[in-house]
Amino acid sequence: MSNSFVSITVKLFAAYQEAYGVPELKLEFPQGTPVKAVCKHIIDERPELAKWQDVTRYGVNLLFVEPDTPLKNGDEVVLVPPVSGG
Repeated sequence: MSNSFVSITVKLFAAYQEAYGVPELKLEFPQGTPVKAVCKHIIDERPELAKWQDVTRYGVNLLFVEPDTPLKNGDEVVLVPPVSGG
């Protein structure tokens, strides 16, 4: 009955947006995939982002979540690298 894949939107900010040149991506992952796999997928495509992997926070539907939080169909995922400011 349920699809074996979930479709998500990934909002890109800071270094992630610079690497892709777009504000968001539409991706599909197998059902039950943790949100941290989104970051791994992006780093596999853009290895220059690897330096941000261990310091990136994850948001799903406007809430910060743990890296192991499973994705659900229609989720909006945000990868938040450290932002410097003053």
